[in-house]
Amino acid sequence: MLVNTKARVGVFSIALGAYLPQFPSLVPEFEAQYEAFKKTIPDTVEIIDGGMVTTKEQSMEAGDKFRAADVDIVFLQMLTYATSYNMLPAIRDLDVPVVLVNVQKLKALDYDHTDIAAWLGEGYACGAVGEAVADLERAGKRHAVITGVVEGGDPAVQAEIEDWCRAAQVRRRFRDTNIAQIGRPYPGMMDLYIDETNLYNRMFLYTKQFDWEKMWAIADDITDEEAIRAKAQDILDTFDIEDGGTIEKVWDMAKYVVAFEKWVKDEHLSMVASHYDGFAQGKAGVLDSMLIPAFSMLIKQGTACAVEGDMKVAMAMSILKTISGTGQLSEMYSIDFNDDICIIGHSGSGDADISDKKPTMKIVPVFHGKTGGGYLTQFYPYTGPVTYLAITQDADGHFKFVVAEGVNEEGPILSFGDTNMRTRFTCGAREFVNRWSEAGPTHHMAAATGRHIDTILKVAKIFNIPVDIVTR
Repeated sequence: MLVNTKARVGVFSIALGAYLPQFPSLVPEFEAQYEAFKKTIPDTVEIIDGGMVTTKEQSMEAGDKFRAADVDIVFLQMLTYATSYNMLPAIRDLDVPVVLVNVQKLKALDYDHTDIAAWLGEGYACGAVGEAVADLERAGKRHAVITGVVEGGDPAVQAEIEDWCRAAQVRRRFRDTNIAQIGRPYPGMMDLYIDETNLYNRMFLYTKQFDWEKMWAIADDITDEEAIRAKAQDILDTFDIEDGGTIEKVWDMAKYVVAFEKWVKDEHLSMVASHYDGFAQGKAGVLDSMLIPAFSMLIKQGTACAVEGDMKVAMAMSILKTISGTGQLSEMYSIDFNDDICIIGHSGSGDADISDKKPTMKIVPVFHGKTGGGYLTQFYPYTGPVTYLAITQDADGHFKFVVAEGVNEEGPILSFGDTNMRTRFTCGAREFVNRWSEAGPTHHMAAATGRHIDTILKVAKIFNIPVDIVTR
């Protein structure tokens, strides 16, 4: 990615301190279990180690570490029974979910040869989970439970841990990076409008504003011909260009892409929303004509770029790109009533990683509904499962996710330069459009290959925002 972030995951374990002097063998047993548990956390995140906690004071020390690190989520390993005071001081001042990892060491105890120490150390993880959740509820904390076993390995547990880490990465990305708005939203698309102070307060995302006059000059200082040539070749490797493509034909475009990449890194941007509504002459016309493929090259490297100034869909694209590796701008396009299929897509920049064949680039004289003309890009999304995510707001400014899963199918698509998909939903096309529209999304949404509602629900829990599931 052009701008890298790494989620910070708080990790600690708890056990009842009264057991340890009674059964000294539990100390090395629990220490070994805790060390083994930490190794299940993927190296894609940074572990903030709160240690093994058996007293209120140790729990407070863990909490100090978690607050200082601004953790994105907390994993709590339940070693055996423990009272709530081992947990609450560590998470009391945090506003992130606590995932209770209720993983028993053995699949089953040897009923005839198990003493109390072995029972407490190897077969009693489940006893305190309900108590912990009850007190998390009373403390107003978000929570989740993962139950499983160590012996023989437990792929379901590992998958849940990794899924939570992916979801935590979204929070860190929003918290550590910025969103750029170039220009302003498309006039009259009031569903796209956003209060940037509210955005920062609720979703941690800071907006950097840029005028088009500044962007026109962004490539003026780019003189490294070797870098420009390499980027031109990258563009040719990414797109099939109508009427053939050459280094010379995309030279200016490559120069702007190099400039934009530097800009993204300098401004620490993970999202961009832009709309141009000028006269598209001179430098303005040059940049405007090539912005769609240029921003597609940024999306390829992890920076979500949305047209029409839609910051909310840029956020949705970034979420899907972060958790799944793909994030394509989309909107409702048409309905094929003969096949009971929704045609979903959009003109503008797109994600090459969602395309199962080389995307195409073509020149059009008019950008429909917008100033000027230039390059359009068309991507050809994979057939198979697909997830859609929209971000909207209620009357009080609270954010909400709207999600759906469907299946992209083979069949005819439009070919005038806009990306579109043939998506079948379990509820049927007519009912999907009704349900999706009734959820009140903006008219844009992001698309990703695969089924990701379960991960999106984790992201929503981390951000403490509701989710409308339209169909899955």
